[in-house]
Amino acid sequence: MSEDQDDIILSELDDDELVQQMYDDLYDGLKEEIEESVNILLERGWTPYDILTKALVGGMTIVGNDFRDGILFVPEVLLAANAMKGGMGILKPLLVETGAPRMGSMVIGTVKGDIHDIGKNLVSMMMEGAGFEVVDLGINNAVDAYLAALDEHQPDILGMSALLTTTMPYMKVVIDTLIEQGRRDDYVVLVGGAPLNEEFGRAIGADAYCRDAAVAVETAKQYVARKHNQGVAAH
Repeated sequence: MSEDQDDIILSELDDDELVQQMYDDLYDGLKEEIEESVNILLERGWTPYDILTKALVGGMTIVGNDFRDGILFVPEVLLAANAMKGGMGILKPLLVETGAPRMGSMVIGTVKGDIHDIGKNLVSMMMEGAGFEVVDLGINNAVDAYLAALDEHQPDILGMSALLTTTMPYMKVVIDTLIEQGRRDDYVVLVGGAPLNEEFGRAIGADAYCRDAAVAVETAKQYVARKHNQGVAAH
């Protein structure tokens, strides 16, 4: 904690300075400061959607880029994401009230037999950071758990994660079940995890393999934009 950090009084900063400070605070994983800044912007009449997109998503984009470029590592990103969550906790109920536009929605979970979740948690947090609504099913999910969540939440995206070579093939079981039920095309299926690669993603019929959380967010945005455009064309 540097000296000048202590001297900054958030409420005395103008809007632009405060947003810049929020970028720094997110980067440093300072949850309380982020919560305080969100409340200050709300008091100043900012809409919840503007705070989400301009301050929080703007800040997490920098974190995501530096993670992708190897400047930041998992522990720092988890801290940043946790700070983001603090801000989201305040904004979420307000966003629901105002019916703010959202990027899209995702159901994500680690597959059956696999109890690894750091990568998945990172994707969940960064997707929320990008303005997606995320339902996280946790670890060790069988086909039925995925299907039930898809029925309940009707997401744009299904994300599956695996860290073991032995659990990877289970992703195909889930995708094959969706194909059997004639609903594979209803969702964008993204897969990820250390032992996977693009070839595997293609082989099991996923839409894309995402190397890391930053790639997952970019890929999700592209697919959802495409989906919305097709939807517009169809009407």
